Amino acid sequence: MMRKLTSIVALLLVTIFTAQAHEGMWLMHMLKKINEAEMQNLGLNLTADDIYNINNASLKDAIVRLNGGMCTAEIISGEGLVLTNHHCGYGAIQSLSTVENDYLTNGFWAMSKDQELPIEGFEVSFLDRIEDVTTRVLEGIDHSTPTADRAAKIGERMQAIQAEIDADGSGLSGEVKSFYYGNEFYLFVYNTYRDVRLVGNPPEAIGKYGGDTDNWMWPRHTGDFSLMRIYADKDNKPADYSADNIPLTPKHHLPVSLNGVQDGDFSMIMGYPGSTDRFLSSYGVKQAIDLHNPSVVEVRDMKLKTMKKHMDADPAVRLKYAAKHAQTANYWKYYIGQTKGLKRLDVYNQKKELEDRFTSWVEQDPKRKSVYGEALPMIEAYYKSTDATEKGNVYALEAGLIGADITLFAFRFSRTFGAAMKQEGPEAQAGVLGGFSERADGFFKDYDMATDRDILTQLLTMYKKNIPADQLPDIFALIDSKYKGSIERFVEKMYATSFMVDRTKLDAFIAKPSQKAYDKDLAIKLASSIYDAYAASFSNPEQEKFDIGYRLFVDGLRKMQPKKAFYPDANSTMRLTYGQVGDYYPADGVHYDFVTTANGIIEKKDNSNPEFVVDDKLDRMIRAKQFGQYADENGELIVCFISNNDITGGNSGSPVINGDGHLIGLAFDGNWEAMSGDIAFEQELQRTISVDIRYVMWVIGEYAGAKNLIDEIDFVKTKPVRATDIPADAKAQATDVKK
Repeated sequence: MMRKLTSIVALLLVTIFTAQAHEGMWLMHMLKKINEAEMQNLGLNLTADDIYNINNASLKDAIVRLNGGMCTAEIISGEGLVLTNHHCGYGAIQSLSTVENDYLTNGFWAMSKDQELPIEGFEVSFLDRIEDVTTRVLEGIDHSTPTADRAAKIGERMQAIQAEIDADGSGLSGEVKSFYYGNEFYLFVYNTYRDVRLVGNPPEAIGKYGGDTDNWMWPRHTGDFSLMRIYADKDNKPADYSADNIPLTPKHHLPVSLNGVQDGDFSMIMGYPGSTDRFLSSYGVKQAIDLHNPSVVEVRDMKLKTMKKHMDADPAVRLKYAAKHAQTANYWKYYIGQTKGLKRLDVYNQKKELEDRFTSWVEQDPKRKSVYGEALPMIEAYYKSTDATEKGNVYALEAGLIGADITLFAFRFSRTFGAAMKQEGPEAQAGVLGGFSERADGFFKDYDMATDRDILTQLLTMYKKNIPADQLPDIFALIDSKYKGSIERFVEKMYATSFMVDRTKLDAFIAKPSQKAYDKDLAIKLASSIYDAYAASFSNPEQEKFDIGYRLFVDGLRKMQPKKAFYPDANSTMRLTYGQVGDYYPADGVHYDFVTTANGIIEKKDNSNPEFVVDDKLDRMIRAKQFGQYADENGELIVCFISNNDITGGNSGSPVINGDGHLIGLAFDGNWEAMSGDIAFEQELQRTISVDIRYVMWVIGEYAGAKNLIDEIDFVKTKPVRATDIPADAKAQATDVKK
C-alpha cells in the first residue's frame, strides 16, 4: 500500500513541477517507442497499446475523421453517437435549415432516433491501421535519382499500394502519405461510413457565442459542439442512407468524465490535424510576413464586408451565407494573428539560427557537403524567384478562383463539360453532364445572385488595382478592350447572359449542350482565365530544386540531431498530442486562468450584439446556478479550459482525454498569442482552447432537456487524486528538492 501511495505522490509531484508545453503531433505507431514513458510520467494510466492497437479495441477506434479531414469527431456511446464541434457541423446544420425551421439560429434536438436528420454527402472514417511502406516506395531510389524518375516511380508505387487495399474485398480504402518531405511513406487504411444523421446542436448563440470577436481568443465562453449519429447496415457495415439502417455499434466509445480538470492535469488529444509547416525556412517566414499573409487578409476583409452587408439586409441571405462567412472569417483572423505572432516571437531569427547551425554541420564533412550543401541555397533561390509574384498568386486564388462563388462553380463545370465532350455519342455526353446536377443542387441552394455579383465586382476591382498588369489574368484584357475597362459593365453583362448563374438556364444547357454557347459564356471565360493565372503559380522553374532542397534539408536536420525524436508535419492523418491543463501569462502583468465559468457568459452578454446574445432561459438558469451534477466542487459551471496540447486546423472537434482514457473536453481553437504555432511551436504561450465536457452535457441534458441522449452516455465520476491531496510534508520535501 505504501509503495502504491508513494508512486501516486511521485507522479503528482512530477505533474506539479514539470508543467511545460509538449510539442509534437505524433503518429500512432510512434507512441510505444517514443512517447509512452513520458506520457505515463505526466499522468497517463494507459499503455500505448490501449491507445493504438490493430488487433484489439483501443482509443483510436473511437476517433473519426469527418469528410476526408475537415474536422475530427469522437464516438461517445455504444449506439454510434458522435460528438464534434458546432463549427464542424455548421455546414450540415445550415444545409438542413430553412427560414421556417432555422436550426442554425434556434438549435435542433432529436428527442428520439426517428427525428434524426440525414446529412447529404457527409461521411466519417475510422482508422483501421497504419503501415510503414517507406521501403517499398523508395526501393532503388536515393538522393542521386533524377527528380522526374523519382516522382514517377514514387507515384506509381503509392497508387499500387492503395489499389491493393481497394481491391482486397474488405470494403476498406487506403491512402499512402508522404512524410518528412518525401523521406518516409505510410499507408493509412480507413473504414468509411456514409449514413450520418444530425442528432442535435445548440442555438448559434451558444455554439458560436463570441463570434468573430472571440475567435482565437482566451478567455472563451463558447459551447462549440454538435451531435451526429453513424448508421450502418444490419451487419454493422457501411451503407448508403436507408430507413432500414441501424445505429452503428462501435468497437470503442469514450466514457465521459464528470471529474473536471485542475491545473497540471494530464491531457491528450487525438485527431486529424490538417497542415503545419514546422520545417519552414527563414526565407519562407519572411515571405509569409511581408507578402502572403497581408494579401490574404486584405482580400478576405473586402469579401467579408461585402457578404455581411447583404446578410444583414436579408434573413434568407444570412442563412445561405452563414457557413461561407464563418469559413472566410476564420482564416482571415488567423493570418492576422499569425503575422503578429511571427513578428513578436522573432521566428525569423529562430529559423535563421537553426539554418546557420545546419550549414556549419554540413561544412564540417565533405560527404555531407556533397549531399546537403545545396539544400538551403535551392530553397533560398525559390523564394527569391517568387517574391515578385507571390501577391499575384494569392489574388489569383483568393480574389479569383475562390473569391465569388460563380468562379469556382463555372470552373468545375468547365471540367465536366470537357470530360463530356470527349465521350462518343450524345447519350454518353448527356450522362456525364447530368452528373453535374447534384453539385448544382448544393450550389444554388446557398447562392444569392445579388450578393455574388457584388462580391465579384469588389474583388475584381481590387485585383486590377493591386496586381501588376503583366500578372493579371487575360480576362482583364477583354474587359479593357470590349467594356472600356469597366469591371461593373463586364459583371453586369456576365450575370445577365451566362447560363452558369441561373439554374433554369444551366439545366437547359445541359439538356442541349452547345460548344458555341459554351465558348461565348462570360462566366466560363472568367473562370478559365482565373484558373490559368492560378495554375501559373505552380510552374515556377525553381519548384523542382525547391522540392529537392527541402527533402535534403529535413533529412539533414534529422541526421544532425540523431538523439532528437522528430514528429512529421501534420497532413490530415491521425495524430496524438499530449500535455497538461494550465494557465499562462500572455503579456507582462497579465495572467489568464485555466478555466472559464458560466458567469463569464453573463458578463459578456449584450443582446444588441448578435455575437453576444444570451437567451432568457440560459440567463435564468445560469443566474440561478441550476447546474445539477455538472457543477464543479465550488458549485460553478465550467465552460471552457486550456491546455498546452499541440494542435492545428483539422483538430477541431478532437476529444481531450484524461489519463484514464475518459473524455474531459472538446478541442476547438488555439490562442491568439501563439498564432505562429503552425510554423514554430511556442513553448510558453501555446494553448489549446476546449469546451469542458460538463458544459456540453449540461446544455444537452439540462438546458435542452434531451435526456434521451444523456441516458445513452457512460458517465464516470470518481474522486481523482489531485495535487491538493498530497500531504503537506510531502509538498515541503518536494519544494526542497525543487529548490
